[in-house]
Amino acid sequence: MQAASHALKPANPADRAACRAAIRAGSKSFFAASLLLPARVRRPAYGLYAFCRLADDAVDRARDAQERRAAVEHLAARLARAGAGRPVDHPADRALAEVMAAYAIPEALPRALLEGLAWDAEARRYADLPELTAYAARVAGTVGAMMTLIMGSREPDVLARACDLGAAMQLTNIARDVGEDARAGRLYLPLAWMREAGLDPEAWLGEPVHSGALAGVVARLLAEADRLYIRARPGIAVLPADCRPAIRAAALIYAEIGRAVAANGHDAVGARARVGSARKLVLLARAAAPALASTPAGLGAPALPETAFLVAALASAPAPSRKLPAWWDLRGRALHALDLIETWEIRDARTRAALP
Repeated sequence: MQAASHALKPANPADRAACRAAIRAGSKSFFAASLLLPARVRRPAYGLYAFCRLADDAVDRARDAQERRAAVEHLAARLARAGAGRPVDHPADRALAEVMAAYAIPEALPRALLEGLAWDAEARRYADLPELTAYAARVAGTVGAMMTLIMGSREPDVLARACDLGAAMQLTNIARDVGEDARAGRLYLPLAWMREAGLDPEAWLGEPVHSGALAGVVARLLAEADRLYIRARPGIAVLPADCRPAIRAAALIYAEIGRAVAANGHDAVGARARVGSARKLVLLARAAAPALASTPAGLGAPALPETAFLVAALASAPAPSRKLPAWWDLRGRALHALDLIETWEIRDARTRAALP
């Protein structure tokens, strides 16, 4: 299917602007970190994330299970057309088709993402950590793998570490959003963990309240996320030098969300943990600082059983011949990113203050 993409009409500047706007509005944490990426990576990354955001929103907007299933089927058809170089007439689809062709992204990766959304559509529950990690591999590990290809790394070990990072971020999101998800009728915490803590999952979902038992489950999930952040670090260390700060920033910001949940007493029901603007600026500055050269011990650790299929999907994918530009002006990009983040935070605060 990739062969048909040679005749693909490139996404136009308006498409790219639309993708950028979609990410800025829908994912402030990613948009903040992306400003540390070099332009050669940032532009296609917006196209990739715009389709991922579009897919997620399409499933979330569905009013019932039937509509959610239909939304996933429609997205799968759009993905097939993008992979064949015949995207539907939408900026995100044209951008995705361009990115898949330019970076030889096998269709199996975004298709796995849609499989994860299909699990959401059926309100699937997860019996244990491996089942939950399999879900995280699909909805987040896939994105980490595709981003790694865009950055120019295709080595299996690096891809495995990217999947670790994606899964860690997803587990952090789940821990933070326990209450929000429960109020929407969704439950992602491992059911076995809840029962071990003396909680009946169905009864708790009917009346979601914070308790010491629930706090223990949330803490356990964040500990697993922290383990995966540590596993991911060697992979970040061997990315192209001009890409490392942005990925370090994303990892630091998401890990900080977990620490904010812990600071709330692991109460993810009564309050939604947030990382303040001042702390984000500190983390972005830390991510932008050049790292000391070191041997990335742990780089060759086997892929998680739940993410190994993503790494294997790339074994037969052709590698594009792309020359990476030299690393340059990282400090200037970092400072510009910090200025913009501060401006957005102030604007968001003013907007919230103006609401009735």
